[in-house]
Amino acid sequence: MRIDILIDRFTPCLERVSTGELLPTVFSLAEDIELVGLQDKGWNFDWTDKELRDSNIYKLMLKDDDIIQGLVAADIQRGAVYVPLVESAPHNLSKNKEYKGVGGHLFAISIKLSVALGFGGYVYFDAKNMELAEHYAAELKAERVLTKFHDYRMEIAEDNAQKIIQEYTLEGDLNVK
Repeated sequence: MRIDILIDRFTPCLERVSTGELLPTVFSLAEDIELVGLQDKGWNFDWTDKELRDSNIYKLMLKDDDIIQGLVAADIQRGAVYVPLVESAPHNLSKNKEYKGVGGHLFAISIKLSVALGFGGYVYFDAKNMELAEHYAAELKAERVLTKFHDYRMEIAEDNAQKIIQEYTLEGDLNVK
């Protein structure tokens, strides 16, 4: 799996595109039933795929609302959190999106998990292509890691991780499976 979400804006809360209003966000582990059939609702990825079976999948929502705005899969590795998949809800894509800031929030969730686990915020992931690797370098200050495992492996080191999570007022539950 490769990451191809765009980071459109760093906002402390999600921004309603139509009004510019900032709305508080929350996150929690997604329940299996919430992930079933998402592709039928316009999501690009099968969040029930067997490759994600052991992942902690967190859902991002607006406070006091149960509509999922985005999902992030986080795998606990030795000393780091690996993010195999991140996706904005279909209504937050393209020029007609409802909310800005989803992508950054999803990475912030994985960073918060890394901090809570004592990994200092260290997160790594695999970008889909060089254009996206450059995008993540510019927006997240992620650095490319040369490895035989993936051509576009990226990492967010502890210092940049701290800067990212300081941008957000996310409330949530960092339970793990």
